[in-house]
Amino acid sequence: MKRLLTTVVFLLLINSVFAQPSFVEYQRTYPRVASAMRSKEDTLRRQFQKAGLQWPANQLYIRSFKYDSQLEVWVRSNSGQSFKLFKTYKVCALAGSIGPKRLEGDYQVPEGFYYINEFNPNSSYHLSLGINYPNASDKVLSDSIKPGGEIYIHGNCVTVGCIPLQNEQIEELYILAANAKNQGQDFIPVHIFPIRYNNRKSFEYLAKTTKDNQDLQRFAIKIKEVFDYFEEKKKLPLITINRKGDYVVM
Repeated sequence: MKRLLTTVVFLLLINSVFAQPSFVEYQRTYPRVASAMRSKEDTLRRQFQKAGLQWPANQLYIRSFKYDSQLEVWVRSNSGQSFKLFKTYKVCALAGSIGPKRLEGDYQVPEGFYYINEFNPNSSYHLSLGINYPNASDKVLSDSIKPGGEIYIHGNCVTVGCIPLQNEQIEELYILAANAKNQGQDFIPVHIFPIRYNNRKSFEYLAKTTKDNQDLQRFAIKIKEVFDYFEEKKKLPLITINRKGDYVVM
């Protein structure tokens, strides 16, 4: 028994020495993230408490509207719950126009359905969260040689095709996303729409902009299905693509 206890203690010591830090702990080793967490985490926790939300959020959903220059952050505790809106940020600069990104250097902000695939604590734009453009649909429909890439939600309020926020806002979003990943959400969805479809002014702008481009019209109508589904259910549908690269909403 004594030998068994000695072995158990030894194994526990080995595990403690070689245990990997959590994702949040790892991110906190970077000065900008550590500073953001010191200044923002308590405030975010109080905002969650005031809104009746569980801190930290186990799951995030981010959606952005290009023409309306808005980025929404939705949260929930588990997959069985509906998402609740936590905050809407102002997208503080805009590049390109209505329509998806299809070519490197076109300055277009992508439109479609993505997820966060990178946390950059040493970004040239304060902090940044990468999205997985080009996704499977983009790889079919965009330029086969130079579709472009390196699309981020970032700070510093400048852009040539990304989604820029003020530095204080990207700090909040970065903390929320890091905590969600820490809780096990490996794929944080980011949906980018041309407009907010339930805003009359925005819808009229979309109709005017795409009236001579049937491909843009079809694309905007197809991704509207996801907007409508979420507006009704506050949950996300299953989204796949067909052989043509078109989104299929189920």
